Amino acid sequence: MKPTLPARPDQILADAKFPELPNHYRGKVRDTYDLGDGRIVIISSDRLSAFDSILAVIPYKGQVLTQTARFWFDATADICPNHVLAYPDPNVVVGTRLDILPVEIVVRGYLAGTTGTSILTLYRNGEREMYGHRLPDGLADNQKLPTPIITPTSKANDGDHDAPLTPAEIVEQGLLSALQWETLSKYALALFARGQELAAARGLILVDTKYEFGVDRNGQIILADEIHTPDSSRYWFAQT
Repeated sequence: MKPTLPARPDQILADAKFPELPNHYRGKVRDTYDLGDGRIVIISSDRLSAFDSILAVIPYKGQVLTQTARFWFDATADICPNHVLAYPDPNVVVGTRLDILPVEIVVRGYLAGTTGTSILTLYRNGEREMYGHRLPDGLADNQKLPTPIITPTSKANDGDHDAPLTPAEIVEQGLLSALQWETLSKYALALFARGQELAAARGLILVDTKYEFGVDRNGQIILADEIHTPDSSRYWFAQT
């Protein structure tokens, strides 16, 4: 029998505050501590966030999130280095401290989405040139793209909104060097291809996903945060 989570709907982790740990940062979902020695502790709470708001607290959501990311980090470690050092608890990952790159990377395989920066929203508004790509006329909602594309945006401050970027703008504005963009793009498309392959084997379609990258003290680009979780990705059932 496959292991299952215990039936404890009252057991929730709304916050993860530990006064003995330094440099606490509370995000929408995670509580992070910078240990000051090149390591960070990331604790996934049970907070559920959507559209930049905390909507609810769901029992074991943080544990499922951490363990789902763990599966994908393990399954893609041959493609791209990641920040993981240890998993001392089902909700916790200890990782390498990184300087997060100031560009949000979304890879899309389908004409889908609901936000103002999604390619479906922009396409419905009549735009065909977006994120450095040109999409043809006549595409239907949720249609598969000829090939997956990267749709980068700026990383907005709290209360602001991400803004679409082209690769040329990213380099011209000094957000990334040309070599960093080339490396990051290669990683992102390869990770997405692996994600689609493994999802398809389980009857799912990985429609689109968001990646977070940073650089370590040696300047190496590292995959951070999470990968291919329901918090960062859109999945469809392949049969329907």
